[in-house]
Amino acid sequence: MAAAAPPPPPSEPIDPTTLQTRKPLGHPLFSRIRLATPLDVPHIHQMAVFERLTHLFSTTESSLSATLFPNPATTPTPPPFHTFTVFILEVSPTPFPPTSHPHFTPILKTHHLDLPITDPDRDAFQTCSNDAVVAGFVLFFPNYSTFLAKPGFYIEDLFVRECYRRKGFGKMLLSAVAAQAARMGYGRVEWVVLDWNVNAIRFYEEMGAQVLQEWRVCRLTGEALQAYADK
Repeated sequence: MAAAAPPPPPSEPIDPTTLQTRKPLGHPLFSRIRLATPLDVPHIHQMAVFERLTHLFSTTESSLSATLFPNPATTPTPPPFHTFTVFILEVSPTPFPPTSHPHFTPILKTHHLDLPITDPDRDAFQTCSNDAVVAGFVLFFPNYSTFLAKPGFYIEDLFVRECYRRKGFGKMLLSAVAAQAARMGYGRVEWVVLDWNVNAIRFYEEMGAQVLQEWRVCRLTGEALQAYADK
């Protein structure tokens, strides 16, 4: 009978510091979701301009600032999540420093992309922190359900800039709103979706949202609103 083969030589011990410094595969991109400030108003307004949606609204930077961030000296302002609230999504090629806020701790995440993102409008959306740019936002406010006897959040706007879409950023913004609702003991989060946007409908259903086919959005606005008010 042939002799058994000798055991393999022991492998070299792994230095833990090498594992910590080893670079991950792909192209890292760092994201942060934080509460908006008045300095973000131009970016919120610009996102509609770059999407060529200005024919659908009459808002200006001044009117956005006055309604989203009224002067506390003249208008009592409720804290975030008890009135109109905006989460800003920022991305950066370098990590964001840890920050704190009395009402919301920013959400930080690292993404490893197969290819770097080319942002042709980077200069227009650059912020003053950490070489970051604004990639999207979500605007929401509280509502109330008599069926649940609980408040909830209604999402009015969810927007991710074109070059940052299909990367999971929209899901991050939705998750941030849902997490805040759960944290506050709220009963639900609601929004609307266009009936032809089958990709968005499929995405929302996959994340567990119910698409209520039997409901329709009713709206009084402009001259119709004024005419009804005058009756």
